[in-house]
Amino acid sequence: MSELSSHTPPSPLGGEGKGERKTNYFVLFLAAGFGAGYAPIAPGTAGTLIAIPIFLVLSSIPFPLYELTVLTFFFLASWISGEAQRCWGRKDHPRIVIDEIMGYLITMLWLPKTPLFIMLGFFLFRFFDIVKPPPIRLLEKVKGGYGVVLDDVLAGVYANIVLQLVQLIVKSPLSPLY
Repeated sequence: MSELSSHTPPSPLGGEGKGERKTNYFVLFLAAGFGAGYAPIAPGTAGTLIAIPIFLVLSSIPFPLYELTVLTFFFLASWISGEAQRCWGRKDHPRIVIDEIMGYLITMLWLPKTPLFIMLGFFLFRFFDIVKPPPIRLLEKVKGGYGVVLDDVLAGVYANIVLQLVQLIVKSPLSPLY
């Protein structure tokens, strides 16, 4: 058999040429947020929308198991993002939205599961993820999948801080919503 005929052509998704690791389509499916990353417009927003039902399911896990699950998800999302970058041949490819899922889970940590907080969390996370106030943009320079996920984690932290303040105001005896 000639070398030419034994060569596997690369996939359009990358990663299947001779001497390369095979593309793991399940990893790409997860990286793309179960397909949300393929949205033709605003794939990050679509990925954040996918995060809402994931949050609703995971948030039923009791403390501290929920926090440990989110921490484990961070490492999984970072690994998946790194693999997806390798397969797609581009740093922080727009199809990678598992980082938005991670950021939204951080956004909603220790907050009530009410429609108000879920909706505010969505909009605040998207705001901080798009605007990237300092030092969020610096985290994008971190190598590998961690660079993909860390900026969304910090956007989630910023959104969470704002939501914690909202929660304090709503619970305040001076609040009309009290």
